Amino acid sequence: MTDEFPLDPEVLHLNHAGVAPWPRRTVAAVTRFAEENARLGSRRYPAWLATERRLRERLARLIGAAPHDIALVKSTSEALSIIAHGLRWQPGENVVGILQEFPSNRIVWESLAPRGVGLRQLDLARSEAPEDDLLALCDAHTRLVAVSSVQYARGLRLDLERLGAGCRLRGIHLCVDAIQSLGALPFDLGRCTADFVVADGHKWLLGPEGVALLYVAPALREALDLHQFGWHMVAERGDFERPDWRAAPDATRFECGSPNMLGIHALEASLSLLEEIGIERVADAIGERTARLIALVDRHGFELLSPRAAARRAGIVTFRVPGADQPALYEALMGHGVLCAARGGGVRFSPHFYTREETLVRAMELAAALAGGQVRRRAQDNPAR
Repeated sequence: MTDEFPLDPEVLHLNHAGVAPWPRRTVAAVTRFAEENARLGSRRYPAWLATERRLRERLARLIGAAPHDIALVKSTSEALSIIAHGLRWQPGENVVGILQEFPSNRIVWESLAPRGVGLRQLDLARSEAPEDDLLALCDAHTRLVAVSSVQYARGLRLDLERLGAGCRLRGIHLCVDAIQSLGALPFDLGRCTADFVVADGHKWLLGPEGVALLYVAPALREALDLHQFGWHMVAERGDFERPDWRAAPDATRFECGSPNMLGIHALEASLSLLEEIGIERVADAIGERTARLIALVDRHGFELLSPRAAARRAGIVTFRVPGADQPALYEALMGHGVLCAARGGGVRFSPHFYTREETLVRAMELAAALAGGQVRRRAQDNPAR
């Protein structure tokens, strides 16, 4: 399946936790869609809707839901905003989350402060049992626990089954930002019992920006107030002259307007690849590559910032080079064609199932050489006196 990714030989792509490259089939699907649109306009719109249905089915299988439970929205941030500002909060209630969250999963909960909703945050740097510590932060006024399945900077993987069981026992909703695990790890709603799941398609799902998954437990759909309205979110869609309307009973109630058909064609094609391989095999392959990266981190004498235990990691390996300027090292790696990220106080590598062994080795050798050059220059500029 490496033939699906015709990356330039000078590019070492280790940024699937950021923005992933598209597979060949995704490029082909977008090209066909564009050419068809140019030649035929919307003549084949029913076929486009069939692609949309297939995408919902694939996303539903990916998390263990039903297709009518899947809403297609623009981004993780939009999905979280639909949840945060749809719930009917009471002053004095609170949300429990993690201090080291990506802004999308922090700002949205902070925005509830004018409504009297507090945010309690766990500092992962002081926690050895994050699931237990998150639950310990909950009290009688906690309405929701909002977490990322995998922390974006250093890659800590949460035990969602354990956390979900604790939330259920306390009558607290669980909201999971799964953008750093969907497409990299299996996800099972039946085991983690999340009430809300959100994820954009441009990372591990190998799709485009601009199309995201929103899952809301069926029992909670009507408990969310709607703040976006339009022709697409009504039950009687297509009956344009109807004077009265009601929100659709399924997840399309959260889709106010026309769908992103271009993005839908792209993401559906990307998910077809992941389904052909199988998410278990994908996860195993990613696990092998992260283990190899950790071995290379140790061999070069770097400091591992990501979890070492296999059960606590996913596809992210973050490290720092002692004595080096970490932001400058990141810039130098990018300048040498290593696509990575500056995160968590170090450099973040995130390989996918197709990443070649030589890519990992070359990237780490470059990191060692570039960092070594930094240290030597610093020593020359500041000789011992």
